[in-house]
Amino acid sequence: MENLGYYNGKFGLLDKMMVPMLDRVCYFGDGVYDATYSRNHIIFALDEHIERFYNSARLLGIKIPYTKEQLKKILNDMVKKVDSGEQFVYWQITRGTGIRNHAFPADEVKANLWIMLKPLNIKDMSQKLKLITLEDTRFLHCNIKTLNLLPSVIAAQKTEEAGCQEAIFHRGDRVTECAHSNVSIIKDGILKTAPTDNLILPGIARAHLIKMCKSFNIPVDETPFTLKELMEADEVIVTSSGQFCMTTSEIDGKTVGGKAPELVKKLQNALLNEFIGETKPE
Repeated sequence: MENLGYYNGKFGLLDKMMVPMLDRVCYFGDGVYDATYSRNHIIFALDEHIERFYNSARLLGIKIPYTKEQLKKILNDMVKKVDSGEQFVYWQITRGTGIRNHAFPADEVKANLWIMLKPLNIKDMSQKLKLITLEDTRFLHCNIKTLNLLPSVIAAQKTEEAGCQEAIFHRGDRVTECAHSNVSIIKDGILKTAPTDNLILPGIARAHLIKMCKSFNIPVDETPFTLKELMEADEVIVTSSGQFCMTTSEIDGKTVGGKAPELVKKLQNALLNEFIGETKPE
C-alpha cells in the first residue's frame, strides 16, 4: 500500500478510513500521540517513543488496552504493509468513545488506537533553518504529548506566512522549545538545552543529541537560557524525530549561528550514522 491508516484493528488507505463521530478526540482532543520514522521498514528508537507514549497516557489517566510489547508488534507489523520502507510513523490513543461530555465517561470505556503511516524521509541536515520567535501561550503541561495542538497550529501558520520553517516559543525571556521541535544552543563548546520540566516535551531526538555530546566529551548544560543567549549563540540547533540536528541561519530576520560548523557536522554525522545503523536490515 502507498500509505496506511488504522483504527482499533481495522486498516486501509488513509483517505478511505472512517472513525466514529463520538470518539472524544473529535470534541476535546482527549488523547496523546507519538511519532518517529522508519527506514527499511524498521522503526527508529521505538522503545524510547513507546515509553514516552505510555508516560503521556498515564499523566492523563488514559488506560492503554495493550501491553508495550503488543503495541510495538502492531506498529512493526503495520510498517511492513506500506510499500516504501522510509515512512513517517504516527500513532495516538484517545480516551474512548461516548456522548459528548467534558467529564470522563461514567462507564469504563476502551481507549481507541489510531495509526497513520505515510512515505517520508528524514530531513537533510545540511539545510539551514529560518525561525521566528513567539510568546509561549500554551498550558503548563507541555511535557505531555497531548493532541491539543492548536497553539502549535497557529504558530506553524505564522511561521509559514513569515517564510520560515519553525517558531521558537518563549515565556517572558526564557526560551522553552519550538512549535513542534526542541531547541538548543551551542556557546563556547557547550551544549545548552532547556531542562525537561513541565514547560517542554522531553524530545527523543534531544535526548540522542545529549547522549552524542557526552560521547564526544562535549559539556551539556540542562538549564534555562534566554532570548539574548539564543541570539548570541555560536549555533542554534533544532531537533525532532525527522530532523535530528538542524542548525539555524536566521531568527526574526537577524543572522545567527554559523560559528561552530565543525562541531555541528561531527554531531550530525554521528546522529545520522546511529539512525542508519539501527535501521539496517539484519
